Amino acid sequence: MDDSRIQKPNLGYPYEFTLNELDAAQQCIEAHGFAIIKKVLCDELVKELQESVQQVLDPDNALGAGNSFTHSAFIEDSPTMWKLLDHEPYLRAQRTFCLSEDLAILRTAAILRNPGSAPLAWHSDFCGFSNDPPKFSGDILNRGPWPSGLWFYITGSNPEHGGLALIEDSHLEDWTPPEGFQFTPDRRSFHKKGTEPDRYVGFDVPGLVPIITDPCDQIVFASRTYHAAFPNRTDRVRLSCAIIYRPRAYRIEAPWPLSVKAQAFLKALPLRLQPFVEGYVGIDNDWSGEQGKMG
Repeated sequence: MDDSRIQKPNLGYPYEFTLNELDAAQQCIEAHGFAIIKKVLCDELVKELQESVQQVLDPDNALGAGNSFTHSAFIEDSPTMWKLLDHEPYLRAQRTFCLSEDLAILRTAAILRNPGSAPLAWHSDFCGFSNDPPKFSGDILNRGPWPSGLWFYITGSNPEHGGLALIEDSHLEDWTPPEGFQFTPDRRSFHKKGTEPDRYVGFDVPGLVPIITDPCDQIVFASRTYHAAFPNRTDRVRLSCAIIYRPRAYRIEAPWPLSVKAQAFLKALPLRLQPFVEGYVGIDNDWSGEQGKMG
């Protein structure tokens, strides 16, 4: 597939909205599993976030061509991201999408994908398909009904540049993979019938929507929506970041202790922003259910 030839799709319904159309955006998310909100951030804040992601994830440009890196607790290292918590138009949108006036930070992330980096396989962030004991930190964090995608692709999203792709309507509880595909055993991805049950890497999936945005736009998708990312075929780094919220009343019981860095973040955050970290548990990427049993 020639990614450079992929155009913004006409889906027969609006999926791009302004900050004055948040109720319509939420209706689109409920109906089709995603929406794009235009011009949520100003150019100055976009530039600051670009610089912060680059500085935190690859300050010496040592990552190398073809490589990528994900920081799964980005706000703990990026005071620039704290500025989102003071940005009322942005917060108004997040309250709408999370169906709560009182938000708390569930998790944050930033991703840097250098030129030549590989595609990201299809998956859903949702970990509530099974009631088995949790096996990793995502099993604890990613079980709520709030959006798992509240992303800014701060260098823009388009297929040639490692942009996002998702499958419309795949957030519905009765959704099944397209013809010729079947779920992986954990239901968090799918594969072609007759192949090994590994997460599918490819962009010939019916219902695929390539997401094309400007750096100031927010990409919102529902908790169950299946998504992937194209390879970065350009000569430019691709940067993205997100804060995922939960309603403050929804408490997370984490089996890992707060890291030293998380504790420092909580202490440093200004008093006026402290409600956003009520019940904050951070993340431990090395935690496993087996460790929990042993402990």
